[in-house]
Amino acid sequence: MKGLCFLVFLGFFLLNEGVLYTTAKQFRDVLSHGKTSSHVRYHKKLHGWSPDQNNWNEKLYPSWEEGDPRWNDCWRGGRVVARLTTDSPALVGSNVSFAVILEFPRCQKEDNDSNIIYDRNCKNDSTDFLDHYVYNWTKWIDDCGWENCTSNNTHHVFPDGRPFPHHPGWRRRNFVYLFHTLGQYYQKTAGSSATVSINTTNIALGKHLMEVLVYRRGHWTYVPVATASAPYVVTDQIPLFVNLSQKNDRNISDFIFIKDSPIIFDVKIHDPSHYLNNSAITYKWNYGDGSGLFVSNSPIITHTYTLEGNFTLNLTVQAIKPVPCKPTTPTPPYPTSSGTKTPTPATTTNDTARTTNPSANLASPTSASVTEYTPDGGCHIYRYGHYKAVISILEGILEVNIIQMTSVLMSVAQATNTLVDFVVTCQGSLPTNACTTVSDPTCQVSQNVVCESVEITDECLLTIRRAFSEPGTYCVNITLGDDTSQALASTLISVNGGSSSRTAQGVLISFCFLVVFVVIVTFLLYKRYKKYKPIERSTGQAVNHDVLSAYFSNFKAVLFGGSNERDPLLKSKPRIV
Repeated sequence: MKGLCFLVFLGFFLLNEGVLYTTAKQFRDVLSHGKTSSHVRYHKKLHGWSPDQNNWNEKLYPSWEEGDPRWNDCWRGGRVVARLTTDSPALVGSNVSFAVILEFPRCQKEDNDSNIIYDRNCKNDSTDFLDHYVYNWTKWIDDCGWENCTSNNTHHVFPDGRPFPHHPGWRRRNFVYLFHTLGQYYQKTAGSSATVSINTTNIALGKHLMEVLVYRRGHWTYVPVATASAPYVVTDQIPLFVNLSQKNDRNISDFIFIKDSPIIFDVKIHDPSHYLNNSAITYKWNYGDGSGLFVSNSPIITHTYTLEGNFTLNLTVQAIKPVPCKPTTPTPPYPTSSGTKTPTPATTTNDTARTTNPSANLASPTSASVTEYTPDGGCHIYRYGHYKAVISILEGILEVNIIQMTSVLMSVAQATNTLVDFVVTCQGSLPTNACTTVSDPTCQVSQNVVCESVEITDECLLTIRRAFSEPGTYCVNITLGDDTSQALASTLISVNGGSSSRTAQGVLISFCFLVVFVVIVTFLLYKRYKKYKPIERSTGQAVNHDVLSAYFSNFKAVLFGGSNERDPLLKSKPRIV
């Protein structure tokens, strides 16, 4: 009888424990709302992460379903939004990082102590800032300290019961971030932003989902404030993209380029964790125009297409990364026809590991990852990336030159501005529009832009007339373009004057004429009203004067043979000697 009672008691005890176990919430129930797919259960353990079958402390960290009205009251003044970003895609073996930034309601911000305060400079008519703080966590912590909050020692713990790390700046870590992916979770405390990074070596190739749940500090419990999720990709192909640019190309995004002008191909490998830093990287190009294959060690290369048409561009990137060699295990010897066994060389346990020729792999890579054993005992792993694009090559404007500048002469009455004619030539296709940009002498500050359509049917030679209202030195840029291309020519020009300089010249000329007129009038009046006064002289003076007059008259006759008199009335009179 006693044994029967003991069995009944034990049964009730086990049943009660089973009910408690089934009703206890787990991380996967909270972080994925019970929707976690079964295939994520079999991933290898991530370093520093925990399985989401662990129990969740519902009392300290209450969980709410999506659409629960309590989300509307979990934060003062509105809702907090969590922005989760990632640097995916990630090459397998590298690290993939995630960053969470909390966006607070309008007119709220975080101060240097990680308290949430109202921004006094923010204009919000609907909010009356009666208190400076939205959440003054510094005062809460000062009231209780690290070990005395809530009168017990269980407040500074994560949902799985693990204690918070006692960082020197723990007072400024008032949010708890719970990251969840691949059936595992990672928890940390931080301010209004947090980051986490995971290595992708043990992650399967393909697309995955990262989720995050954010809690804020409360008086007695932690309160959920925001959730977010973001997909990320793990790949065995090197993530890369190529920037294509050309000097006179009008729109680099349309993949239409100009014939007989070099195109710059700039390869950008997406490797934010610097996984390929110590790798030997080569680039193999096939431009699709029959020019052959080009292998380069530089990510930047140029190529000129000499024919018009559509061409398929292919790029293969190969990275040879040194890696530690895995331990080798002997394989069972293969039986011979006589029944004896012969030993075979040792091989690795890695099925993809084999000795390869790097040049052969570069020519036709069929595997994304191949390990090679070098004679010096080191090991290397090969990774490949590919890029393909179709580009169109058309004829375009290759060059523009300003060959002459001429100032247009205009009368003072007609001139309001200084007009300058620019004679411009170009090479390549004929332009359909012309734009003139007038800037300061440094060509930095634009002052005037004029664009107009042009019609050229034969030779690319045109004259562009532009007006300058003020004297000075200007930088003039003339751009000729068509639907595909555009080219630019620049020059510095010094304008001596416009209407103001011509007015000054007119005033100066008028003043000169006025001065001459005044001099002539003054001379005439002087001649008209001058009184005749006979010169009195003595007999000796008269004799001397006659002798001197005769002497100078003879001297004048020798030098000047003819008479210098222009008045006809004096011609009949005899010359005085």
